[in-house]
Amino acid sequence: GVRPPAVAAIVAVAFLAWTLTGVYTVQAYQEAVITRFGGYARSVGPGLHYHLPIPIERAERVSVTNQNKTVIGGADAPDESLMLTGDENIVDLSFTVQWHVSDAASYLFKVRDPDIAVKAVAESAMREVVGRSALKSILTNGRGEVQSQTLVLMQRILDRYQAGVTIDAVQIQNANPPAEVVPAYQDIARAGQDAQSYINEANTYRNRVVNEAKGDAAKIVQAAQGYSQQVVREAQGEAARFNQLYGQYRRAPAVTRQRLYIETMQDVLAHSRKVIIDAKGATAPIILPPDAFRSAAAQPAPAPPPAQGNAP
Repeated sequence: GVRPPAVAAIVAVAFLAWTLTGVYTVQAYQEAVITRFGGYARSVGPGLHYHLPIPIERAERVSVTNQNKTVIGGADAPDESLMLTGDENIVDLSFTVQWHVSDAASYLFKVRDPDIAVKAVAESAMREVVGRSALKSILTNGRGEVQSQTLVLMQRILDRYQAGVTIDAVQIQNANPPAEVVPAYQDIARAGQDAQSYINEANTYRNRVVNEAKGDAAKIVQAAQGYSQQVVREAQGEAARFNQLYGQYRRAPAVTRQRLYIETMQDVLAHSRKVIIDAKGATAPIILPPDAFRSAAAQPAPAPPPAQGNAP
């Protein structure tokens, strides 16, 4: 028979092996959830740890830093893509959701299948946001707002479920009208582009005309200011000259009158035709030609010489 010492040794080795089943390692990107008889006991971080031997306690390792990606819609799931917009149009929309586990215990025990729950919540939240948005904004420049609203709504629902999940990003991959009406929407898009082009051309013309008008106005103002300064300086000069003449007139009125008369006659006669006649000793009347006082510009041009004809 088996000796008692051998039996004891076998039992000791078996017990040691059983106790070693509680040794486990958690990687840097993981979090371990310890369960005792199937119920949650505690959570531990990365490193070498020990829990009570199996089946008393078990360790469930969950990745908490890796990014998970869920795809909704697309060619593989057309029923998920068709959504009704706020203006009662249909849009074919596919998008992705990036998320990670933020609470490993809630992720394992609060929701039966977290991956399916994230996808269902994503589709529901996107349909609700699209149902409040116009088709044009979804197709053009409103995607960012749709994405941000969907992310906030998803996070609110998952927090209410205590799913232990954090949504990092919602990205719309494709958003198009149904294939049957694509040509009509293309025409609308081209019309919108043409309208924007016309608006840009009108704004360019307006800016050019306004700038030209401002330049012309500045020139007129500068010319008026220059003329004003010229007139003022001329008036000041005339006033100074009059004051000077008046002072001289007060000292010698007769001489000043004579000088003013001579200067005035000089200014008048300098630009006129003059005929000087010495009347001393003349007995017959003096007859002047008709053009004596006519200006050179007013005199008729001399007639051209007659053309000489050929001799017969």
